[in-house]
Amino acid sequence: MSELIDLVAHLFDSVSQLFDLVKDRFTNNISQSFTSMTPKQWIRLVMIVGAYMLMRPYLLKMGAKFQQKQMEKQFSEEEKQAEISPNQLRGQVDLPEDSDEDDQAETTASDWGKKARKRQRNMIKKLLDAEEKRLQDLQEDEEDKDIEQYLVG
Repeated sequence: MSELIDLVAHLFDSVSQLFDLVKDRFTNNISQSFTSMTPKQWIRLVMIVGAYMLMRPYLLKMGAKFQQKQMEKQFSEEEKQAEISPNQLRGQVDLPEDSDEDDQAETTASDWGKKARKRQRNMIKKLLDAEEKRLQDLQEDEEDKDIEQYLVG
C-alpha cells in the first residue's frame, strides 16, 4: 500500500514539475519575443492586428450570410423529406398516376413502355382491391364472432 502511495506522490510531483516548466518557458519566450523585436517587426505586427480589427466585422457578416444560406437549404431539404401523408405512414401504397393519353395516333420512342405501365397499374389496383376485400371480410368475421358470443352466452 505504501508503494502505491509513493507512486501517486511521484506522479503528482512529475506533473507539477511539467506544468512549472511549461509556464516558465511560455513566459520566457513571450517576454523575449517582445523585447527583441525591431521597429520593422513592430510596424508589421500593428498592421496585421489593425487589418484584422478592420476586417473582422465584414468577415463575420459574410460568414453569417453563408451560414444562413446553408441553413435555408438544409431546412428546405428537410421540408421536402417531411412531406408525407398519414396514409403513407400507415403503409398505404400509392397508385401511379394515369398520365398516359389514349388519344395519340403516333407512337414515339417514349411510348414504348406504355402498355407495360398500364398493366402494372392495373395489377397494383387489383392487388390493393383484393387486400381491402380480405381485410373487410376479416373485420366482418370478427364482428360476427363478437355478436355470436353474446347470443350463445
